[in-house]
Amino acid sequence: MEAVLGLDRGRHLAGLQGQEGLLKGGDVGALRLAAKLPPGLPGAASMEGVNDLILRAARGEPTPRPPVWFMRQAGRYQKSYQEIRKRYTLPEIVKNPEVAAEVTLLPVRELGVDAAILFADITTPLYGMGVALDLVEGKGPVIHKPIRDKEGVEALRPLVPEEAVPFVLEAIRLLKKELKVPLIGFAGAPFTLASYLVEGGPSRHFLQVKAFMYGEEALWHRLMEKLTEAMARYLEAQARAGADLLQVFDSWVGALGPADYRRYVKPHMKRLFQALRPLGVPVIHFGVGTMGLLQEMREAGGDVMGLDHHTPLPWAREVLGNTPVQGNLDPAVLFAPKEVIRREVGRILEENAGRAGHIFNLGHGILPKTPHDHVAYVVELVKEVAA
Repeated sequence: MEAVLGLDRGRHLAGLQGQEGLLKGGDVGALRLAAKLPPGLPGAASMEGVNDLILRAARGEPTPRPPVWFMRQAGRYQKSYQEIRKRYTLPEIVKNPEVAAEVTLLPVRELGVDAAILFADITTPLYGMGVALDLVEGKGPVIHKPIRDKEGVEALRPLVPEEAVPFVLEAIRLLKKELKVPLIGFAGAPFTLASYLVEGGPSRHFLQVKAFMYGEEALWHRLMEKLTEAMARYLEAQARAGADLLQVFDSWVGALGPADYRRYVKPHMKRLFQALRPLGVPVIHFGVGTMGLLQEMREAGGDVMGLDHHTPLPWAREVLGNTPVQGNLDPAVLFAPKEVIRREVGRILEENAGRAGHIFNLGHGILPKTPHDHVAYVVELVKEVAA
């Protein structure tokens, strides 16, 4: 079977044995996690009986196979999700803990992935900061009053997650009662959120945000400071509610070159990851179009570096050393015939060569209209490694 995949299974196992030796399901991974958790966070009891592959991979520990999950694994490609959307808008789902929990569970039940990711939007906490916005179907967030001056920056309120997004935290608590895989909480990175706030919505060239960044540098850093503090609080609240991992999405930071990243973004990302470190929860740092920023992003922080599909995995593993990675199948491959999907999944597994600390994912989110059975097929292929 592994020969069909194009993967030398012996090489995979040798790579694992070259680390600390193979670990098997039901080992003491959960106990090691509990030892690192500060008071007030979920402990070993909450992980009993849970598939902890992704937690072990996120810490660079050997695993029998890579854990697999997908960004946007709950979404419009699912008929079950489409049925729910006939009754609820996206904001209504997010603000209803029971419905948000049900949507989060759909891909776990249907695909057998190794992690759930909370169903929400990266702009969700902005409501609690006093931002008026709409989520427009087919376009994304639209900000009613873009922030481009001091008045707009200072109008942003400090985020108090327990008051602003109690529905998010309740959804996490509900999910922890049901899940037998770890739960990923998430937030948008300060630059990506600032891009929406300044541009007024999605952008191709980011001219407004760059003009603001270059022309009002002190004010830009004030905006980034506010967003950094807010996202640190938001992510901490998710961890305390029960999230087992966290992911920071810097979806638009690839619009910057390394020099601009170092000057305008990196100091704030360092502060964000430093604030999260005492939680003892693994954090995934993901960006799109960020091959040229990868080393800077690694220095900024994060336990796992998410790779988009433009970044060669062997190169990234060499550059990042022992830092765990996540990725990085092109989402468009899921529209290809199954023999192509098998070839490309096998290629990525072969490129990783059994090295510890690999979480299999796409290089971006699942696209609408992706064939559901093709998504399930990727999960099947990754699981064949340990068959």
